[in-house]
Amino acid sequence: MKKLKFYIALITAKIIFIILKILKRPATSYPGFIALKICPDFLAFSRKYINNNFINITGTNGKTTTSGLLAHILSNANQQIIHNLKGANMLSGIANVFALNISPFKKFDYAVIETDEAFLTKVYDFVKGDYLVVTNLFRDQLDRYGELDFTANIIKEAICKNSDLKLILNADDPIVSSFDNNNTIFYGFENVEYHCRFDETSNAPSETFNCICGEKLEYSKRFYAQQGHYFCQKCGYKRPQCDYKAYAKIFDNYIELAVNHNDITFNFKVNLVGLYNAYNALAAITTAFENGLNQTEIQKALDTYHSVFGRTETRLINGHKTLIQLIKNPAGASEVLKTVDLNSNIIIAINDDYADGRDVSWLWDSDFEQLKEAQKLIVTSGKRAYDMATRLKYTGIPQEKIIIEPNIKKAVKFVAESSKKDEKITILPSYTALLKISKY
Repeated sequence: MKKLKFYIALITAKIIFIILKILKRPATSYPGFIALKICPDFLAFSRKYINNNFINITGTNGKTTTSGLLAHILSNANQQIIHNLKGANMLSGIANVFALNISPFKKFDYAVIETDEAFLTKVYDFVKGDYLVVTNLFRDQLDRYGELDFTANIIKEAICKNSDLKLILNADDPIVSSFDNNNTIFYGFENVEYHCRFDETSNAPSETFNCICGEKLEYSKRFYAQQGHYFCQKCGYKRPQCDYKAYAKIFDNYIELAVNHNDITFNFKVNLVGLYNAYNALAAITTAFENGLNQTEIQKALDTYHSVFGRTETRLINGHKTLIQLIKNPAGASEVLKTVDLNSNIIIAINDDYADGRDVSWLWDSDFEQLKEAQKLIVTSGKRAYDMATRLKYTGIPQEKIIIEPNIKKAVKFVAESSKKDEKITILPSYTALLKISKY
């Protein structure tokens, strides 16, 4: 009976998707939502269509880029992949990607599933994962997640449901490294060098963490936020040794990584910007190696990878080369702000819808001081355009350089039409603002 329900759910979801497409309705996770209503065990049955490994990627920042990189690497190695490319990472969104891809006589090699931190434990109620990659944990959407301890406990609960789960953890994050279940692969950076217009300096506040013994953690190296080489002077606890230890060189338009594993060093070039993307690439490379891929296969895929959906995404708008980078919390936004071309025309579009987080106090903890030397006008937009303008005023940016246009479409049009053809545009949107821009 359950199997029959699964097939009914699968067929119904596909029919709903076709109807939505005919009606030219926007893509949603509604088919997946209906599939779960008809068959609550839909994901459990879907797992049978994956021949090899079911890989989840979670964490505050970097889920979409890390999972996108990994899926691209595996696909380029001729593996059949199911991947929630557009970042629908809650239960219905994950069900949706399975409903629209699987069929009774077609199986896949891998599932690469970006998973919202709060929904990971719910996913593991139905699916036994093989690998879990955890990128980092930063303060994010306090109205939804609360303090970091709450999010950490949800992830720990999910891990406990899955005794055979192999973890791939960021050793440089003291919260993430604490998830170690004795079946863990650690990755992290030994050193980072900057060879670009921006450097490691940041005015964004860093989290303070205590060791399990209660003593404050100290750092011999701190890369950004709480990520670095930490240790406890009282009990001797310290950052774990990395199975994949890397050295990064950050350039204006690309990253060079030297990744050492089992005393062999592998060199990679990644066409992304910023240390935060170096972490994402290292997580994807580590997971690819663990799943049997080699250096040549990985680099070939890295050469052809293109950022998607506002994660260092490049588009042409009215002839202008436009860089779109999602910002959503202090740690991530501060790293993105380091990389902004101050000679470009800048739009900052901030909403406070549920998916963004209602609490926009994070704007005051983010290092917008990095924009003080911006050469052109800065347009603030979205539902919290005035809040953003106020924040910029307090960085010392002259008021006459700040333009307020709450309508996001009008803001993009204003900048695209008023700028000279050779001028670049940078757009820094929150999540739902990014969705709007993507439609335009």
